[in-house]
Amino acid sequence: MEREAYLLAGPTASGKSAIAAELAAEMGAWILSADSMLVYRGMDIGTAKPSKEERERFHMGGVDLVTPAEPFSSGAWLRAAAEWVATVPSDVPIIIVGGTGLYFSALLRGLDRKWEKPAPEYPVIKIDRALVRERIASRLDDMYMSGLEEEKRRLKELYPVWSQTASLAIGYREGDGKEEIFIRTCQLAKRQDTWFRHQATPIYVEPTVSSVRECWRNHGPWKLRFLV
Repeated sequence: MEREAYLLAGPTASGKSAIAAELAAEMGAWILSADSMLVYRGMDIGTAKPSKEERERFHMGGVDLVTPAEPFSSGAWLRAAAEWVATVPSDVPIIIVGGTGLYFSALLRGLDRKWEKPAPEYPVIKIDRALVRERIASRLDDMYMSGLEEEKRRLKELYPVWSQTASLAIGYREGDGKEEIFIRTCQLAKRQDTWFRHQATPIYVEPTVSSVRECWRNHGPWKLRFLV
């Protein structure tokens, strides 16, 4: 199954989700999440998951697919993405947004194909790391105010044993304090930035709606093949 889609990647706290949502509203598009932690049901506050209203408005795929007790993989995401895309009307644009570079690589290169250069080209938000740190700190304050500790406690009661992949989620590990979560999230943003720099051919865009819109006009949409 082939479909066209508009792509947007970037590190955590770069503003990519908000930009994608604004452009989706303009275009009448549906959104597919390419974020490895949004797949887990119940992990809402600590993953900065879009609100239920936003998920419903944009018919968001790639979200709430499994429980924290279940393992997940790039292959599982590709299958879920294909199943979701099959539900999108042919005249509705698709936006794929997220920070998990492995998902973008799997989508554009496949899981079993030989990786050849050049690496796939797609838009990546370029943002100053100092600003990302500020945004992470602010978002973390909001998470604690919204009940991150209670969410973590409730999920641990529901799912005493977590899968290896879910256990990687920042903010849900036993003993993680606010400062530790901040440090780990900053490290994640740095790793994501490095991934996109070395495993993609990034088309760097400013973290603004106008910059992404212009990039999509010039380069998009991308032709993709989804295998069910």
